Amino acid sequence: MPARGAHRRLEPGRLVLASHNAGKLREVAALLAPHGLQVVSAGELGLPEPAETETTFLGNATIKALAAARAAGLPALADDSGFSVASLGGDPGVRTADWAMLPGGGRDYAMAMAKVAALAEPHADRRAWFTCALVLAWPDGHAEGFEGEIHGRWVFPPRGTNGFGYDPMFVPEGGAQTFGEMAPAAKHADNHRARAFALLAAACLPPAG
Repeated sequence: MPARGAHRRLEPGRLVLASHNAGKLREVAALLAPHGLQVVSAGELGLPEPAETETTFLGNATIKALAAARAAGLPALADDSGFSVASLGGDPGVRTADWAMLPGGGRDYAMAMAKVAALAEPHADRRAWFTCALVLAWPDGHAEGFEGEIHGRWVFPPRGTNGFGYDPMFVPEGGAQTFGEMAPAAKHADNHRARAFALLAAACLPPAG
């Protein structure tokens, strides 16, 4: 699991994003660019996706970050994030991507959102939240972990074509638009990933230029 105590600072240079998700790559690369970090994805390097066998976001992010750092010989950042619905006991949670999995491979998030709505619709409770765990790892096995959340409510049918995953069915507290309706800059300014990233940047990243 990520180390506790004194934080290790990352030097400017190349960083592997331990993800094959193009949406996450765009979002994380935009966050890292001001810190002098050039991001290459695990997909671009042809790295395999390790099995995510942990039961927490931080646990799965740690698996991915360490695997990428050791395989590439570079510092690696992994994101494990998910969508949770209160009336479903926090599901899909760490199995967010699994709920979208198709029998023949690939993912269908429209199907996953419909499944969430069908299960949650009988309940009056519309509370929902996104969680993001970010883990930064080095090839020597050192790892640092940070977690952020944003709360709001789920809506159906989905609205908007921006973002990715379950974004079109989530409205953050105090807002009227779903993440799928928001302009990317507005979503990135305050979401679960931005909150986790703020903690990571303060502890481990070189100052923004």
